[in-house]
Amino acid sequence: MAGGMGTRLRSITGDTPKPMVPLLGRPMMEHIIILLREQGFTDICAAVRYRAGDIMGYFGDGSRFGVRLQYRVEDRALGTAGGVKNCRDFYGDEDFLVISGDAACDFELRTLMDAHRRSSADATIALYRSREPLRYGLAVTDHDGLVRSFVEKPDWSRVVTDLVNTGIYVLSPRAMELVPDGTEYDFGKQLFPQLLESGRTVLGVPMDGYWCDIGTPLSYYRCCVDALEGRLHLDLPEQFRPGSAPEAEDAPEDVDYLEECPCESRAELMGALSELMLDMGADYSDGLRLRTERYSLHIRPCAGRSAVRIGVRADNAEFAKELALSAKALAQALKL
Repeated sequence: MAGGMGTRLRSITGDTPKPMVPLLGRPMMEHIIILLREQGFTDICAAVRYRAGDIMGYFGDGSRFGVRLQYRVEDRALGTAGGVKNCRDFYGDEDFLVISGDAACDFELRTLMDAHRRSSADATIALYRSREPLRYGLAVTDHDGLVRSFVEKPDWSRVVTDLVNTGIYVLSPRAMELVPDGTEYDFGKQLFPQLLESGRTVLGVPMDGYWCDIGTPLSYYRCCVDALEGRLHLDLPEQFRPGSAPEAEDAPEDVDYLEECPCESRAELMGALSELMLDMGADYSDGLRLRTERYSLHIRPCAGRSAVRIGVRADNAEFAKELALSAKALAQALKL
C-alpha cells in the first residue's frame, strides 16, 4: 500500500508522498522493499494514487532493487482494502502479504506467513504492543490468538489492550471477495469486522521487533533516532552506519554570540533538545536551527569533543548573548 499523502507531515516534508519520505538516506518505501527482498518476497505490486509518478519514476520495475515491481494506480480514493482489491489480477488465487510502504519495521514477515498457513485463517494481522495506542486500531485476541473484537482508534476510556493493528496482513483471496469492486473500503473499519460478523477466522499474531507509523513529525523524528541508535534494524547507506563518519574540525560560525556547553553525550543531548523544539518549527538539516525575523539560533555538536556549540545571530548584540546563555542553561538543565 503506497497511496499515502503524508498530510500530517507536510510541515517538514512538504508535498512529498508519504512512501517517499526519507529515512536516513533512503525513501521509506525503499526500506520496506529491502525488507521484503531479504525475506524472499520479490514479486511486489504497489497500490499508488497520490503523486504516483514520483513513486513509479524512482522505483521503476524494481530491478534496481532486486525485485519485480508492478503498480496499480487508483483514479480515485479506494481506501486500504479497496486499493488492495484493485490488485486482484496480481494476487490471483494465492494467499498474499499486505504491507504499508510508509511505516518502518524490521519484523520477520515469514513468521506471519507461516502462522497464517498453519491456521488456515481468512486473514492474519501483525499486532504490536504499544504504550500509546490511541492513534491505532486495537485487536482483542483469545488464548488461541483469534481476534474476537476490534476497537478503532479509541480514547483512553475505551482502551482494552495494548495490541495495535500495524497494517501488515496475510490475506486469502476468499476474504477479499467481501470487498466491493471500485469502492472505497477499509480493512480495519469494514472488512475485518465484517469477517468476524460472518463467522470467518481472523488471526492476530503479536510480532517481535520494531514497528513505527511515521504519521506525525514526532513519530518521524523518533523513528530516525531509533534507526541511528540501532533499535530499528535497517540496511543503512554507508554514511549512516555507526563509525563510518570521520571526525571533522568545527566549522567557523557566522554568529554574533557563541557559547559551548560540555556534556556526557552529544547525541543524547541533541536528541533531547530537538524533541523539545520540534513543535517550534526547528530545522534539522544542519544541526538544530530556529529562525524568526529577529534571530537565528543554531545548536550543533562539536566535532572532536563531547560538547555542543550554541550560536546566535540577532538584531541586537545583547539579545544574542542572552538567548545563547538561555539555550546553554536549558542544555545544562537536561544533565546529559
